[in-house]
Amino acid sequence: MKTPLIVTALVCWAVVVHGQSVSDVVKQNVGEGVKQGATVATEQTANNVSNKLINKLFSKKGKKADSSKVAGAGGGVVAPGIAGSGGPAGVGARGVGGVGGKTAGGADSSWTTYSKFDFVPGDKVLVVEDFGPDAVGDFPDKWNTNSTGEIQTIGGEDGKWLSVNKRGIFLPEFITSLPDNFTLQFDLVCSPNFGRGSGNFAVSFDAIPNPARDFAHLGHSVARNEALVYFQASASYNKGFTGFSITSNDEQIMNNQIDEGEWVGTVPQRNVCKVSIWRQRQRIRVYMNETKVWDLPRAFEDGKKYNSVLFSLQDDLNANDRVFLGNIRLAVGAPDTRNKLISEGKFSTTGILFDVNSAVIRPESYGALRDIADVLKDNAAMKLMIVGHTDGDGDPAQNIMLSHNRADAVRDELVRRFGIDATRLQTEGKGSTQPVAPNTTATGKAQNRRVEFISTTR
Repeated sequence: MKTPLIVTALVCWAVVVHGQSVSDVVKQNVGEGVKQGATVATEQTANNVSNKLINKLFSKKGKKADSSKVAGAGGGVVAPGIAGSGGPAGVGARGVGGVGGKTAGGADSSWTTYSKFDFVPGDKVLVVEDFGPDAVGDFPDKWNTNSTGEIQTIGGEDGKWLSVNKRGIFLPEFITSLPDNFTLQFDLVCSPNFGRGSGNFAVSFDAIPNPARDFAHLGHSVARNEALVYFQASASYNKGFTGFSITSNDEQIMNNQIDEGEWVGTVPQRNVCKVSIWRQRQRIRVYMNETKVWDLPRAFEDGKKYNSVLFSLQDDLNANDRVFLGNIRLAVGAPDTRNKLISEGKFSTTGILFDVNSAVIRPESYGALRDIADVLKDNAAMKLMIVGHTDGDGDPAQNIMLSHNRADAVRDELVRRFGIDATRLQTEGKGSTQPVAPNTTATGKAQNRRVEFISTTR
C-alpha cells in the first residue's frame, strides 16, 4: 500500500507548487468553461491520479474565452517544477512574457548554467508573434498550413499557443525576408509524458520563389533550398534528440543528429524548451535552453536569398501528444555593442529579460550583459547611464518605477557578476514616455521595451 501513498504525496506536492488546491483547479476549469483538449492518456494505472492533475494544466478553453488577452503576462505554468515567468526588458502590466525557466529568474544556480550562453538577441525587433488577436480554437489568421492546428491556452494562464499534432508545414505569412544577420527565438512545449515515436518539430529557413504559393510543394515541383533544424521531445531515457539538414537544389549537402536532454516530457522543468537561433551570414548557432547544440559555419549558401521561415511536424504525433509553439521573436542580429558605445555613445537592447512585473533579471540575459561588461572592461575610462523603458501598457507611474528598478538591477548585475566598478554606472527610468514605435502592435511594444546604455564619459 506504499505506492498509493507516494503517488498521493507527489500529487499534493505538485498542486502546492502551483499554488492551487485540487478543488481550486476544478473550480477554475468549470468557471472558465474549460473543455478537454491536449490531454495525455496514461499507460500505467499507477500514474492515473497524478496524470489527471497534470492534464488539467493542458486543458483547452472554450471559444468564448477572452481572445483579446496579450500572451505571456506571467508565462504558463505547464508542469510541476516550471515557474511561470518571463518577459522582455521594461515589460508593462500586460507585456509579452516568456515561459518560465528552470529555476526562478536570477537564482545563482540558474545563472551558473548560463555562464557559457553566448547568444545575444538582435537589437532591432522585426516580428513578435504572440497570437494575441487570434481566437482560441482557430488556426491563426496570418498563418497558412497544409495541415491543421489551433490556438490554445496552457494551464489557464495568460498567453496563447499554436497547438499541433498532425504532420504538415506551418507558414507565418508575415515573414517575407530574412537579413544576413538575424536572431530567432521561440518556445516549444510538449504535453506531459510525450510519447516515444512521436514526430519531431522542425524550423527551416528557405529560399522560395513564391512562399505563399509554393511552401507546400518543396521537394516536389519546387526545389528545396533550406537550412533545417529539428527537435524531438521524448519520455524515453530522459532524453530527446536534435538534428539538422542542409539542402541545396534538392540535394542534401549535410546532416547530423545528436541526443539531448533539454526537452523531455517526463522531466520536471524540461517539457518547456526555449530555442534560440543566431544566423551570421553563412553561419548558424542553435541553442536549446542554455545549451548550444549546433554551430555550423556553412549552413546558409553564400549569395542565396533566404526569405521564409517554416515550422513543421515531420510526422504525425501520437494520438494524445501535442507540441505547442509560442513567444516567437525575430530580430536583426549581430548587434555591434562595442562600435555603438564607443563611436555613437549609445546602445539599446531588447535582449535583457526580466520576470514579469519584476526587476529580477532572467539568466538567459547573460550574453547581452557580458557584451556590455566586456566593452566596459576594455575601456576603463568609460562611464554609462543605464536607462530602462517600457511599452505603453499599464499605469504610467508604475511603469516609471518598474523601468528604474530594472535599470538598477542591470547595474547591480554588472557590478556583482562581472566586477564593474559601481561608480561608473548611473541609472534612470523613463517608463513609457519615450516610445520608439507605436504601442498598437505586439512588435511595436517589443521595440519599446528596452534598456539603453548611454556613455557619460567626459
